[in-house]
Amino acid sequence: MDIKAVIGTNSWGGKAYGRILRGSYVEDSVIREAMQEADRQGLRVYDLARDYGLGKAQKMIGSFGTDDIILSAKYTPFSHYRKGCVRRSLEKDLSDFGRDCIDIYWLHLPTDIEQHLSEMAELYHEGKILNIGVSNFDLDECILAKRVLEGAGIPLYGVQNHYSIISREWEKNGLLGWCKDNGIAFWAWAVLEEGMLTDPRRKTKFSLMKLIYDRRKRKLKELYRVMIAVARRHDITVPQVAEAFCTAKGTIPICGCRRPGQVKELAQAADIRLSAEEIRRLEEAADSSQVKILGHDIFRPFALKSR
Repeated sequence: MDIKAVIGTNSWGGKAYGRILRGSYVEDSVIREAMQEADRQGLRVYDLARDYGLGKAQKMIGSFGTDDIILSAKYTPFSHYRKGCVRRSLEKDLSDFGRDCIDIYWLHLPTDIEQHLSEMAELYHEGKILNIGVSNFDLDECILAKRVLEGAGIPLYGVQNHYSIISREWEKNGLLGWCKDNGIAFWAWAVLEEGMLTDPRRKTKFSLMKLIYDRRKRKLKELYRVMIAVARRHDITVPQVAEAFCTAKGTIPICGCRRPGQVKELAQAADIRLSAEEIRRLEEAADSSQVKILGHDIFRPFALKSR
């Protein structure tokens, strides 16, 4: 699959979820318009999970229609493996989507890797899953996942991990390079760091995310200065700099899009080519800030140890 960017749906949801957590609520009709714009821009991939939007995102996209899009969904193992657990979850996903198969299905956490992936492999051979990926896995866990799937005659499609200008650990510890060497896609989530890597000059409404992260903005002044300069040079927005950075590093950016304008910006950003000097300056400014928002390993505590 030739994918240049992915539309995230974690910000989709009901009024309370949108206003309290995200600072604003977007009507379903606006999200429909965003999907229409995505089609015009050639962005057909949507990333979902059962808990996104407090459970509403999957039902929303199912009601909008999923015939002409590529669906990425996840099995999240909140407990140890039990026979049939992946199958039951997948059947619920298929019901939400009104589909008989999922284009890409991810094991969301590295819990009981061999057992969960083996059941996913069964569903792959039944035609209910077309591609299998893993999410929030470290390098050793990805190597194990690749070996398990190849033993079932299935390639590991991709790795979906946190990556941004200020969270490049997967690049530094070799995982991103391993993916490139093995022809495995790397999908980057939280490339805008929950809004932290957007334009600091723009006022935003109160939200829980803003309350949690705004105090760290003071340490990002130099990074903002460089991002604004790069944005001016390319006649783009500050968020597009963060998105284009991820594309330049060989990752596929996932960005939450609820409005048509956000979709258009994401599509444009995926085609922007930053220079080596611009990338160097962005990395230097990010490293000097020593700011970590989410952290590359934020979900590690939820991965249960093997019994």
